[in-house]
Amino acid sequence: MNKKNILITGANGQLGREMRVVLNSDQFANAIYTDVEELDITNAKAIEDFLTSNQVDYIVNCAAYTAVDAAESNVEMCTKLNVEAPTLLAQAAKKHGARFIHISTDYVFDGTNCRPYREDDPVCPVSVYGSTKLDGERHIMDVAPESIIIRTAWLYSPHGKNFVKTMLKLGQEKEQLRVVCDQVGTPTCALDLASVIKTFIDCDEWHSGIYHFSNEGAISWYDFTLAIHRLAGITSCYVLPCMSEEYPTPARRPHYSVLDKSKIKKTLGIEIPHWEESLEQCINIIQNL
Repeated sequence: MNKKNILITGANGQLGREMRVVLNSDQFANAIYTDVEELDITNAKAIEDFLTSNQVDYIVNCAAYTAVDAAESNVEMCTKLNVEAPTLLAQAAKKHGARFIHISTDYVFDGTNCRPYREDDPVCPVSVYGSTKLDGERHIMDVAPESIIIRTAWLYSPHGKNFVKTMLKLGQEKEQLRVVCDQVGTPTCALDLASVIKTFIDCDEWHSGIYHFSNEGAISWYDFTLAIHRLAGITSCYVLPCMSEEYPTPARRPHYSVLDKSKIKKTLGIEIPHWEESLEQCINIIQNL
């Protein structure tokens, strides 16, 4: 069996780091890990030259501008990374006969639903970040409709900056924390998402389209924080619930952004771990680093 050459962009980010975990143990995968130092994905010529020099079978775009609040005042850079770059990658993938997988977000929805969002539900982002991610989706499907787009939510891992690591740090430093309780979604362990991406690549049949993936269950940021502290054994910090208006941010967040995973479970024939199961495993890794 020939090895699959898989290009990972944004390889130093949370998801990119976990792609290393799932691909490095695969004897049939030859992974090419790039970040901005190795490949400028906002430069069409750089992408063209890279794909010409490397026989790439799959491109997994883990790169994105994800600073949700900063995006409100940095529209140009956010657009460059979330719209222009993935469009260039999708165009290059199509030209060179490579399969393209792109990661999107629950923030393409406005959060007014009262049931988990399906892939075909109306989109209506309420932030610059969400709008650019939606524009990226649309551009990709325009130039390379055979691509796979996976919308995910509340991503965390042992690496980089994320909510879990922040709450662990604050829980050890602060006697009291206030966390919003009126925003509900589902945490996603980056390792679980990376495993699903690998499953798509390993399938005998290519399943193009838009999919939703997060861990199972639903929870508020407040209850998520309580679980983080409980699983980490943090007892010295008192966590108080608050409403979003008490903690104003530059960008609006969806109040409800739970994703319906029925399509991806049926397509891949997989079961998805509950958020608390994956969170406990991640915290154990963080505590042993």
